[in-house]
Amino acid sequence: MSAGEPDDPPGEGREAGRDLEARARTLHLEFDYPGSMRAYDRAYAAYHREGDLLAAARAARTLGWFHGSVYGDWAVFRGWVGRALSLLEQAGVDSNEHGWVLVARAQAGGGFDLQQRLYEEAIATARRCRDGDLECEALASLGIMLAFSGHVAAGMARLDEALAAICAGEVEDLSVVEGVFCGLFHACERTNDVGRAEQWLRAADDYVRRRGLAAVGGYCRAYYGGILTAAGRWAEAEAELTSALTVFRQDHNQIRGNVLCRLASLRLHQGRLEEAAELLSGLDQHEDAVRPLAVLHLLRGEPEVAQDLLERTLQAGGMEDAAEGALLALLVDAALAAGAVAPAREAVERMTSLAQQQSAPFLHGLAALARGKLCVAEGVSDPRPCFHQAMRSFAQARLPVDAARTQLELARALVSRSPAAAAAQATAALESFERLRADRDAGAAAALLRSLGIGTPPGPRQHSTLTRRESEVLELVGRGLSNAQIAERLFISPKTVEHHVGRILAKLGLPSRARAVAYAAAGSRLGP
Repeated sequence: MSAGEPDDPPGEGREAGRDLEARARTLHLEFDYPGSMRAYDRAYAAYHREGDLLAAARAARTLGWFHGSVYGDWAVFRGWVGRALSLLEQAGVDSNEHGWVLVARAQAGGGFDLQQRLYEEAIATARRCRDGDLECEALASLGIMLAFSGHVAAGMARLDEALAAICAGEVEDLSVVEGVFCGLFHACERTNDVGRAEQWLRAADDYVRRRGLAAVGGYCRAYYGGILTAAGRWAEAEAELTSALTVFRQDHNQIRGNVLCRLASLRLHQGRLEEAAELLSGLDQHEDAVRPLAVLHLLRGEPEVAQDLLERTLQAGGMEDAAEGALLALLVDAALAAGAVAPAREAVERMTSLAQQQSAPFLHGLAALARGKLCVAEGVSDPRPCFHQAMRSFAQARLPVDAARTQLELARALVSRSPAAAAAQATAALESFERLRADRDAGAAAALLRSLGIGTPPGPRQHSTLTRRESEVLELVGRGLSNAQIAERLFISPKTVEHHVGRILAKLGLPSRARAVAYAAAGSRLGP
């Protein structure tokens, strides 16, 4: 019996495994994950009943992928992968399916050496069986693992090769395409490699149009939104992240948590602390929540709480260099704000060591910025070379917000030495923040300039009576939406909407919600 051909026709009322699997793939591409899983579950049963063990193994490892990657149920993932392996042993055939299971086993963990060996075996199997989809998947997965394990250059090279295969038309499985793009965005977000992500999006544009695909799949939008946030493209980041939340239901715990943590980070950049705190509620144990939670504590004036959270996380270990470097940078800020110079010095030394082991400009920028801040705190050496190096590194990494924040730190360091130079640096930083619409940072730069006796004319945003979020709420009030409906649309709680409505009425001098509806419907200009 050949693979994919049942030994007898399916019984009356029973669908063939191949038809069910085709339906499952269609539902997957429509982001209907529950529906796709149900179809794959039925396809598995049908293939098993038909005696097609290779196809049953394929359905089993795909079900495992859904349970693990979408829902975070890794015990269930391991069970399905184990089932797929058993079926392959029963089939006794050296096929490409064996390579797919090797990839699934490697993705489940087990240590660097074991995972690397499994990925390389899968690549060899793919090339022997001439399976371009498998080769691309294994190459990209190996690249992600290498990049996250500190071998950034080697890992990104494999990801680049996988993307080249996709753009060359060598990959047919659209779920592989989606997964490889997702892996690229994830790796670029973790390493803050904005330029690489943008280059591949441009290179893949023709392929995306030919295949009629969305440029960024549903669960990729979390990582892509993180990249856009780092790049200072906050309006685009908000569109991607809020779109991702509409794709996944409340029970998509793993992916929704990823999105909510990144949306909270965006809100912190925008200075919207209350909304960030609400988004992070209940996510204390999520691995991606540590960084935004620490930033939230720092912005609330709670450096000791941030320092404790960061030290506990860092002591647990097991994270890649880029993630560790980002947390160490926050630890420097928290420790210095709490007056604890010794822990800050230890963190700076660790960051410098990490940067020396990597070529990533982002890490070099973080380490140089931290050294500059430590120099200012200790007052024993000139911080200017450190800040200049950090600005060059952040510019190379295409991270304008970080570059402008470093320029503001340089301005502060120059106040006592050269007020004129400090004013020039603060003015340049203010211009960058206003261009990026970074209101909180712009306010800090303007405050420094005022302390130097330099007035700053209010920009368009400072003229506005309402904040951006209040304007959004008022617009939805004008459409007749209830607080609950507005909360669902903006991903905030009804209580927060109620607070916003109260502030809107007070600022505009309106006596009631009905008057607010009329005000918004009339298209009145917000502010003087």
